[in-house]
Amino acid sequence: MTTAHDGLPPLRDVIRKHDLIARKSLGQNFLLDLNLTGRIARAAGPLKGATVIEIGPGPGGLTRALLSEGATHVIAIERDRRAIAALQQVADYYPGRLTVVEGDALEFDPAAYLGGGPVRIVANLPYNIATPLLIGWLETEPWPPFFDRLVLMFQREVAERIVASPNTKDYGRLSILAQWRTQPKILFDIAPSAFVPPPKVTSSVVEFVPRPLPDPCDRRVLGRVAEAAFGQRRKMLRQSLKSLTPDPVPLLESAGIAPTDRAEDIPVAGFVRLAREYEIQSRA
Repeated sequence: MTTAHDGLPPLRDVIRKHDLIARKSLGQNFLLDLNLTGRIARAAGPLKGATVIEIGPGPGGLTRALLSEGATHVIAIERDRRAIAALQQVADYYPGRLTVVEGDALEFDPAAYLGGGPVRIVANLPYNIATPLLIGWLETEPWPPFFDRLVLMFQREVAERIVASPNTKDYGRLSILAQWRTQPKILFDIAPSAFVPPPKVTSSVVEFVPRPLPDPCDRRVLGRVAEAAFGQRRKMLRQSLKSLTPDPVPLLESAGIAPTDRAEDIPVAGFVRLAREYEIQSRA
């Protein structure tokens, strides 16, 4: 369903008018069902008083929903020049409430656009840059971050990795980085048929609520330790961590971790301890 609820043209008409055929090179899959875009916007609510950063708005379906649901200001970052005119039509309909930034989301600095109210990042992320964008937000400094919530859409398999528990096949570096600083939760799935063109996989909307006081740790060291541990996830840590240090056993023992454990056995708090000990020993 693409029926407009806000007085603007149906999204299929917008796509046709601006020749917005989705491009695989940009990771584009447009969500045209305004009932679903409204559901995503409501999941990020209440939006009154909030500034919302949206990545890859395309023809503007989610943008319209965010504004319709009461967002005070939406900052839409769009790399595809073809979409700018379509988004400008939305900006004209909601005067003073939508700022369209043409550019690469991976290089976008939000500092100049933020006001005094709460900030949320809400997006149907382009598949090809979804994980790098998420890691960038998770590694924001200082922490707590400039945003009070992320509501983001990923491929289902990525969402499952984000929320995975220890001792499961999906648990890995992304699980640790996400769960260290936030509380991630899968809110609902969206079938491929809701998109144009339909992707080959189911998508999931994931909410991330920042933890105000995560266990102290250098984010880069944590990522490096997790990457080394899961680089050879079937091996014991006394072997897989040799890419960090020639003899990992003293490091593991000082962190209270058995050298015979494997990466997937270790909870997030254990990886934080391991990263702290590695940083201490690296300075010695």
